[in-house]
Amino acid sequence: QVQLVESGGGLVQPGGSLRLSCAASGRFFSINAMGWYRQAPGKQRELVAGIGSGGSTNYADSVKGRFTISRDNAKNTVYLQMNSLKPEDTAVYYCDANVRLSYSNPWVLMWGQGTQVTVSS
Repeated sequence: QVQLVESGGGLVQPGGSLRLSCAASGRFFSINAMGWYRQAPGKQRELVAGIGSGGSTNYADSVKGRFTISRDNAKNTVYLQMNSLKPEDTAVYYCDANVRLSYSNPWVLMWGQGTQVTVSS
């Protein structure tokens, strides 16, 4: 069984930084795109940043210049470095990944359990 396990969330003051990690564990054939989403109370889940298997990236306008997504393919891990955090960045952050369990299986989208990020003084 494949799992995505996030870590690194917490409470930080405005202007501070956090680094989120999401590691894929279990048996699988390959991972393609990975990304981070967030969901604030009363709001829909939104894309924060995505990264392809070759390293191409995309970001929500609200985080451009402040957040950086990266991945370590050898560790099957995606990271989100968050700098200059604002109160409006407060949300539960989820990672996702397109995973292929075997050569003959289709790609499936998997989600982590989420990690809380709170930006407050």
